[in-house]
Amino acid sequence: MNMKKWMSSVLVAGAVLTLATAAQAHVNVYPKETTTGSYEKYTVRVPVEKDVNTVKVKLEFPAGVKVNTVQPVPGWSYEFEKDKDGVNTALVWTATNGGIKAHEFMEFAFVGANPKEEGTLAWKAYQTYADGEVVEWTGDKDAKTPASVTTVKAGVGEAGHDHGHGAAEATTPAPATGQAAASAGTSNTLPLVLSGLALLLSIVGLFRKKA
Repeated sequence: MNMKKWMSSVLVAGAVLTLATAAQAHVNVYPKETTTGSYEKYTVRVPVEKDVNTVKVKLEFPAGVKVNTVQPVPGWSYEFEKDKDGVNTALVWTATNGGIKAHEFMEFAFVGANPKEEGTLAWKAYQTYADGEVVEWTGDKDAKTPASVTTVKAGVGEAGHDHGHGAAEATTPAPATGQAAASAGTSNTLPLVLSGLALLLSIVGLFRKKA
C-alpha cells in the first residue's frame, strides 16, 4: 500500500475517534427519548473539558416540562429559579466542596412532568468554571456547544399518577457517583474505542497484505 494512502487512513481513523470523544464531552440530558404525558426521571451529565473545576451548573426547563422534584447530590446545593408566577423555570446546582475536577464528570437528576404533545425538548445548560468562564450549551445540533435534545413521542403515561416511580425509574438509570460513575463513563465510551481499534486493525491488516 502507498505510504500516503496508509497515513490518510490512519488520520481518518483518528478523526473519527476525536469526534466521538468530543460528543461525549458535551453536557447532555438523558434519556434522549421519552413519552408524552408521563413523569420522567432526567439525568444531566456534566463532564469537565478544562484543567479547571466546574463549580456551578444551570439547566433551563423547556416549555411544557414541569419540574418540582430534584435528587440531592453530596457536595452540591441546588436552587430553583422561578418566573413571576412562581413556576419553576430552571435548576441551579452550586458546588460546596470543590466542584467537578478535570477529567471527571458528575450527574444530576430530577423528575419532570412531560408535555402532552409530541415534539422535542431543548435543554439549555450553563457550565461555570472556577476561573469565571461560563460555557453556554444552548446552540443547535451543529453548534460547537449544542443544547441537549430529548425527543417526546406518543405514550400512554399520564403525568401526576406515578410521581416519578415505575416506568421512569425502570428505563432511566440512577445518577452515577464515585466508582459507579466511572463504570458508566467506561460503558458509554467502550463501544467507540472498540470501533476505532477495529478500524485501525483493518488498516494494518490491509497494509500487510499489500506489503
